[in-house]
Amino acid sequence: MAIMAATATAVASPSSSTSPGPLQPSPRFLPPVSTPARCHLLPKPRRWCARLHIERRVAVGSDVSSSHDVAAEEAAAAPKVGKRVRVTVPVRVHHVAKAPGLDLRGMEGVVKQYIGVWKGKRITANLPFKVEFELKLDGQDKPVRFITHLREQEFEILGEE
Repeated sequence: MAIMAATATAVASPSSSTSPGPLQPSPRFLPPVSTPARCHLLPKPRRWCARLHIERRVAVGSDVSSSHDVAAEEAAAAPKVGKRVRVTVPVRVHHVAKAPGLDLRGMEGVVKQYIGVWKGKRITANLPFKVEFELKLDGQDKPVRFITHLREQEFEILGEE
């Protein structure tokens, strides 16, 4: 009996303890978050919190690709912009409202933009070429224009626009 009473007292003691102040959340109710996110919950910033913020800024701001590689990539893609191209592989698009499930194989369009480099930095664009197509539908006077993103391996260059 004495053991059960001691256990009951030990379990009940945290709930009967004084509650934390208005700026400090109870440690029992903290969600499992990362250390930098906890810094914002504390009443005043700690020295290690400031270091984490500086390290995060350095990691985000550091350049992982050299400017020579990026310039070479842009120079290689620049001659393709403005060229007329034909899609050589089966590519099905579903974003054209008037022709859902449209297969682009054999269609001709114009390369409008290369988006593999943005503001002088390489980005991870899986489909880096924006190609504009015109589709003539029965019963419509004007052709439907739409833009699709393609890889370089999915089209062949025909000539100038």
